[in-house]
Amino acid sequence: MNSLLKNLKPYPMEELNRLKAQLKERGIKIYDFGTGDPKEPTDRRIREALINAVPEVSQYPSVYGKRKLRLAAANWLERRFGVRLDADSQIIPSNGSKEAIFHFPLVFIDTDMPEKSRVVFGTPAYPVYERGTLYAGGKPTPVPLKEEDGFLLRLDRLDRGILEETRIVWINYPHNPTGATASLQYYEDTVGICREYGIILCSDECYTEIYFDRKPPSALQVGTEGVVAFHSLSKRSGLTGYRTGFIAGDRDLIAEYRKGRASFGVATPDFIQEAAAVAWSDEEHVEERRRIFREKREIFLDFFRRIGLEFLSPEATFYFWVKAPANRTGEEYAKHLLNYGIVVSPGVNFCSGLEVMEGRCSSPYFRIALVPTVGECKEAVKVWEKAHREFL
Repeated sequence: MNSLLKNLKPYPMEELNRLKAQLKERGIKIYDFGTGDPKEPTDRRIREALINAVPEVSQYPSVYGKRKLRLAAANWLERRFGVRLDADSQIIPSNGSKEAIFHFPLVFIDTDMPEKSRVVFGTPAYPVYERGTLYAGGKPTPVPLKEEDGFLLRLDRLDRGILEETRIVWINYPHNPTGATASLQYYEDTVGICREYGIILCSDECYTEIYFDRKPPSALQVGTEGVVAFHSLSKRSGLTGYRTGFIAGDRDLIAEYRKGRASFGVATPDFIQEAAAVAWSDEEHVEERRRIFREKREIFLDFFRRIGLEFLSPEATFYFWVKAPANRTGEEYAKHLLNYGIVVSPGVNFCSGLEVMEGRCSSPYFRIALVPTVGECKEAVKVWEKAHREFL
């Protein structure tokens, strides 16, 4: 096992679960803004599709997936982004985006070629980019994202030597945890650099459908050569527990990845695929989810402005990236809020393991996820306001 893996902090969401369990034991009502798992019900038609597809006899599914699902994903990509892909050679299903992201380096990092084993990603970040790299024997290379750059990963500012050693670049826009978005020009610039250096560009796009004004673009709009996009129904359709998504892009990369995935035991159950095909084919339930997230967003836009907290106003995702008050750290503020049952994720949860080990992990930020119901959000801000006054 990679020595860094032995020294990693517990996975952040597991740590939040531990803290929430302690609050329950103390009898404190919990307002959970920590984990990105919204409470809105799954659309009835999707649930019915799953129930009706549960077979009398259960048999192994194929990692290739049902053509019905691949066609639904291909049709959605064309409707949403104007990108036309071959459902048979450029798309495969996944069990959500996390497992696919984790397994990707296992297929594409060649440990016999250490000179081309870097995996570049921005930080703060979703922890799985680094952890998947470590399990694959790659060299994680976190790059600090700066507020003045709009939290964009700027490959044009990396040393040429680093780019020459890089096998995979991960980008994630709309971004977790900051909610930052990227323009089509950004994708064009980033794809161009990756092609110049023979780098696989992996674009984690699981938040493209939670937006409030402008529709976020996809890296696939620039082209599929050397590009792979990861999509999920967890956020778009509220299917976090179903674990379903897809990977799409460069046909040669998809073919190689499909071959590797056959060894992982990650074939999506057929009844889940039937539900997913219904979800990708419908926009009505997604529009309703966006309406609800917009309502929650307005509650916190007003609240944070009223109490004077600085934040990055999210154009997409259901996250707020907020700066703790009084020159304190996000971790200090998050620990204070826990005493009132308010759970948020301190910014340090999104540091890379390398940053933690090297003592470079400190953040004035914390993240909230708009996962409680609208009613719970309204109730929570009243409790939060009291907690905030007592922190100052």
